[in-house]
Amino acid sequence: MTEQKATNIKWHAHAVTQEERCKLNGHKGAVLWFTGLSACGKSTIANAVDRKLYQLGKHTFLLDGDNVRMGLSKNLGFSPEDRAENIRRIGEVAKLFASAGNFALTAFISPYRADRDSVREILPAGEFIEIYVNASLETCEKRDPKGLYKKARAGEIQNFTGISDPYEEPSKPELVLDSNTKSIEELADEVVAYLEQRGLLSA
Repeated sequence: MTEQKATNIKWHAHAVTQEERCKLNGHKGAVLWFTGLSACGKSTIANAVDRKLYQLGKHTFLLDGDNVRMGLSKNLGFSPEDRAENIRRIGEVAKLFASAGNFALTAFISPYRADRDSVREILPAGEFIEIYVNASLETCEKRDPKGLYKKARAGEIQNFTGISDPYEEPSKPELVLDSNTKSIEELADEVVAYLEQRGLLSA
């Protein structure tokens, strides 16, 4: 639990409720948390889902790992402590989007189960959708668009998930995507179908 350092503060209730915002948007809000190894397809799939939801007239925003580290988390590295703080920050931002009646899509390795669970705990029941993009280490190394696995194998990158740092698979994800064999389009359709099935695409 992160220490509350600020004092003399008070939570202020909003005049516009989350339910009213969802009604205005025409759909419910939720956090779609894509997790998996580097190069498993998280960002690509999340972008495809983002586009599909946009075309359906839904309100969305995508928080991507690299993009966030260029701004909100630019002062953080990749130690376990920094990874935990990065995920905490993303979780709080995603929660704001969801409470505004939007779909917040996040694409982060987020390798530690406890960190992902901590985000789930700050959201109302049913609003955190953990999506495990399942691709084997072999598949990810074959893709390796940034050449990161090669550098990690050579010892040029420390604390690299899957090589020198662990990845803890989700124990009970809402959705598992088979990124070893299926196309981006197929996987994005699976996510949208899940949202439809859950009744999240309507208010």
